[in-house]
Amino acid sequence: MISYVDRSVRYLNALGNASTSRVLNLMAVAIVHGEDDAYKGHPLFQSPVINSAIILKHRLRADETYLFPTPRSIATKVIVPFDRRDLRLGGRSFFFEQRGFREAMEEIGNYSDGAIHRDLEVLKLINAIPSLDPFLLREHLRNNQHDVADCYFAISAADQTRMYEYVADSVRTLIALATNGGSGRETSTSKVVSALLSTEVDEKLAPLRTTLMLDGEAFREGVFSWRGFLYYKWSMLNVWPEVREVLGEIKAIRVSGAQSPDDLAYINASKNRIIDCVRRASAQVSKTLKVYDNAYAQLVEHGQPAAFRDFLLGAPKMFLTIGDTLGAISHISSFWRYRFPKGHSGRADAEELITIFQDFESGFVAPASPTASAA
Repeated sequence: MISYVDRSVRYLNALGNASTSRVLNLMAVAIVHGEDDAYKGHPLFQSPVINSAIILKHRLRADETYLFPTPRSIATKVIVPFDRRDLRLGGRSFFFEQRGFREAMEEIGNYSDGAIHRDLEVLKLINAIPSLDPFLLREHLRNNQHDVADCYFAISAADQTRMYEYVADSVRTLIALATNGGSGRETSTSKVVSALLSTEVDEKLAPLRTTLMLDGEAFREGVFSWRGFLYYKWSMLNVWPEVREVLGEIKAIRVSGAQSPDDLAYINASKNRIIDCVRRASAQVSKTLKVYDNAYAQLVEHGQPAAFRDFLLGAPKMFLTIGDTLGAISHISSFWRYRFPKGHSGRADAEELITIFQDFESGFVAPASPTASAA
């Protein structure tokens, strides 16, 4: 048995009933939807305990890497709170793939008669994607034949419509090329976009598969990663204005209550590091998305499918990197806005700010120097 008391869950208390791109709050889903027929009939996890846990995309600290048989920087963490009403009390936790994790999961989840196998498969799928963005998580699970209730994925109908329209506009030229611009172009666009945004890597995408000369698993994985790139491009358009506003609030927030000079020094330096990290990370995301834009342009503007084919073959690896980076940025925006709604007082106590800022910084591989400018 390797689970341990986890105190890092305390800062999650500020999220209330929310999830972010780095936090899947199944506890909140259970509280709100626990009596719904869809929730009972199509759960994410079979174990009621694990199905009301909190799942994190966690950047490992130096003192945590020894838990794993192979080196890694990010792990999927499962936390079962001691008290759903007060997360500050902590909980028991384990990392997926840490040594002995199956035994810990089996004990915490109260499994019997081999029922853990299905939940292990779901957790493995969650671990395989770079962030917990609801759109990507839902489609990844469905792509692997797991029909999970919609209540686990907080995607509004309006957002789904906007995403569909964005993708349709983005790939319309490619679809016309693949179908030789024939009649029924809008119908073809609708069919292919529906397939691209669902799990139907089938005959509806055959014209694209033929154009790109890809088959089998390479095409399926490439399409899923392509879908991820389109989602991230759409997300950047929607998230970045909020991120800029949040960074301004982080820079301006003041400490209230008892405080020490060391606390104040840390908070001020951490503000600068967070702002600098977000700006560096957003520049890296834009650079990676440009790789996609260039490959797509080579295909639709110059009729050279090789570049886009190469992009699809390399997309799964890039997809993981961009998902991790954009997930860290999105998490900051979501968490801050839930904890500090618009119109908030602009003040918080030192202990809470330190805990929140430590979490924000942990989302980036190499935080900037403490003296980095926040201009």
